[in-house]
Amino acid sequence: MQKLLRNRKLVISIFVVLILIATLVALGPLFYSIYMGRGVETKPVDAAHTKPASTELDGNWHVIAGTPHNFTSVGFSIDEILPAEKTRTSGSTKEVEGQAVIKDQKVEEGTIVVDMTNLTTDKKVRDQNMKDKLFITREYPEASFKLTEPADLSNVPEDGSVAKVTLTGELTIKDKTKKVSEDFDVVRDDKTIVLGGNIPVNRLDYGIETPELIAAKIAEEGEVNIRVTLEK
Repeated sequence: MQKLLRNRKLVISIFVVLILIATLVALGPLFYSIYMGRGVETKPVDAAHTKPASTELDGNWHVIAGTPHNFTSVGFSIDEILPAEKTRTSGSTKEVEGQAVIKDQKVEEGTIVVDMTNLTTDKKVRDQNMKDKLFITREYPEASFKLTEPADLSNVPEDGSVAKVTLTGELTIKDKTKKVSEDFDVVRDDKTIVLGGNIPVNRLDYGIETPELIAAKIAEEGEVNIRVTLEK
């Protein structure tokens, strides 16, 4: 009889474990959607509402909040991978400072500084994980881009249409600096200049390690998304 009871308890225990495993497998995508989602992405330059330029290019420029159509925002996008699904997730912040010096229609100096402590996605729990585990913002509160080669703006039209401009500089995240060079969209909009683009990055180059996440892996390759509006 005791042997029979022991066998019955063993069968029940195994059955309970199987139920728990099945439940976790079934709810994995749900937990993933609760914690992950698509986030808040920095959008490309919107040229649909721009006006012809009304000020000269040369001069000292600084980053401003921008318009509802082209508000200043910097962030990241990266793939998060489940066994049967890949989701693009983004975070961003509007807390951005910067300046540029333009002489003879060339950007001679330029910097962008991002407040990483204000990065946000569409999930509060993910925001905290992102700041504490990915970017460790308590130790590295800022990221930056510094122009290292002049950028020619002479081909940017005055009529409010977009042109491509190559920006070459140094991208710094978590105190690790890498040289980058990418084509950006640039538009002259009334009294402002708007530029935007994506910089491909490998998170390992910047010491961004994978945090402990539920049912998801983070791709090594991602993007830094930039859109800034400047005025004199």
